[in-house]
Amino acid sequence: MVPPKKQLLLAEDDELLASLLNFRLKKAGYEVLLASDGQEVKELLKQQIPDIIVSDIMMPYFSGIELIDFVRNDLKSQVPVIIISSAGNEQNVLSAFELGANDFISKPVSPSELLVRVGRELNKN
Repeated sequence: MVPPKKQLLLAEDDELLASLLNFRLKKAGYEVLLASDGQEVKELLKQQIPDIIVSDIMMPYFSGIELIDFVRNDLKSQVPVIIISSAGNEQNVLSAFELGANDFISKPVSPSELLVRVGRELNKN
């Protein structure tokens, strides 16, 4: 019996990066929900909680930091959250972890590294 696909929410406003990561994640067997801004992310999360969230920190309407806060405090969910960002300044990273992010990857993102980290977070449960 084939196990059900793990559902991953990818929140990334850079279309090129989003399509590259989407392709690699789907190829690796994930069901990918794609959101290009924070508003879309919020709407998707109100309907369903995926198995894992991968989000850019800098997004229109609703940042990755606000997303973590929303998931942990409003939705009361412990779904793993991996943050990706070119704004690798220490404050953003610390804020993300303080709010409950599980991991942080700085851009440019290696799709292979992302797959390893996603797999690692999903296998913790």
